[in-house]
Amino acid sequence: MSVHSDKAKQSMEKCIEALKNNFGRVRTGRANPHALDHIKVDYYGQPTPISQLAAIKVPEASMLLVEPWDKTALKSIEKAIESSDLGITPSNDGSAIRLPFPMPTEERRRELAKECSQIAEEARVAIRNVRRDINGKIERDEELSEDDQKREKNGIQKLTDTYIAQIESLLKTKTSEIMEI
Repeated sequence: MSVHSDKAKQSMEKCIEALKNNFGRVRTGRANPHALDHIKVDYYGQPTPISQLAAIKVPEASMLLVEPWDKTALKSIEKAIESSDLGITPSNDGSAIRLPFPMPTEERRRELAKECSQIAEEARVAIRNVRRDINGKIERDEELSEDDQKREKNGIQKLTDTYIAQIESLLKTKTSEIMEI
């Protein structure tokens, strides 16, 4: 593998990681602990992720259970979840917070699938941008002969095809998860 291929592969891996993160934020009827990743709690004046303050468990498919290690943080965690864009009303039992994930309607599932398609398209565009940038660097590399440049570009195209296929696979999996009743 050449220097150009290594850089392309690293950048494309980052695109796939970003896609997985974005898919993790799309709420399905299934409880996902990653749905709380972006929520910060005011803990002694510091914005702190919930995962650093509590154990997040999935006792059943449509329920998250947040058990803080420091029980004094319970109210703060509840307030942070209520004010977030999660759209779920937390239920506080004094020692833990329960988050019921309602099953989305058929129409809402279609909207979520469409949203996932848009997220996947953004990832495809990001992969193609990496290809374009690396191909530009290959063309400007004066140490490479014309044949070597062509070989490098073919290698980059194969990498691009591989990562685009990976995006398609992730999208198919996420869409089937969303459409599942």
